[in-house]
Amino acid sequence: MPPKDPLSVTFSALADPTRRDILNRLRRRPLTVSELAKHYPMSRAGVSQHLSVLERAELVSRNRRGQWIDCSITPASLDEASQWIENQRRQWNERLDRLEEYLNNHPSKEDASRKGEEQ
Repeated sequence: MPPKDPLSVTFSALADPTRRDILNRLRRRPLTVSELAKHYPMSRAGVSQHLSVLERAELVSRNRRGQWIDCSITPASLDEASQWIENQRRQWNERLDRLEEYLNNHPSKEDASRKGEEQ
């Protein structure tokens, strides 16, 4: 199986609601696995597995502080995903604007026949 591109890895990591919630919690401040685990009905090992997925997507980094490991958000991959989404939005808005312009300048047969009835 060919390796996934970074954007696919990012979107795959973001597909899980628990991982999105972890990112929301880390947005406020770095947290340890134990601090994160308090919020979920799973073991610390389960939270750690979610963190591993986020780490592979470069959305989270772990830093050792004595016996503790702080987890913090790494925004670069989110920025890349956000930029891709924004490019898609811009392209679709441009297409829809062109379609609207076309429809406004080229009335349908129905509209033309109604205009003829009104006259």
